[in-house]
Amino acid sequence: MIFEHALVLSAYLFSIGIYGLITSRNMVRALMCLELILNAVNINLVTFSDFFDRRQLKGNIFSIFVIAVAAAEAAIGPAIVSSIYRNRKSTRINQSNLLNK
Repeated sequence: MIFEHALVLSAYLFSIGIYGLITSRNMVRALMCLELILNAVNINLVTFSDFFDRRQLKGNIFSIFVIAVAAAEAAIGPAIVSSIYRNRKSTRINQSNLLNK
């Protein structure tokens, strides 16, 4: 029963993240949606690891690697967004410098 609940929660998080990533025009919102997608993947990894083989922690260890990648993205992403904001004075994804001149 809990297996299905975890998969449904993961599917909801993943679909919200994909929808937000596709429709967002703001880079900060896109990064937040990417974090939702990575969290949904982590829930799936831990759930399947627990369901199929409780003795080996392959899914849990791989989830730690995904968390490390998400932490690096959370540290580097705002730096990239702020440098783009300094040049363009906007964080919109579909806006280019040619429109400002």
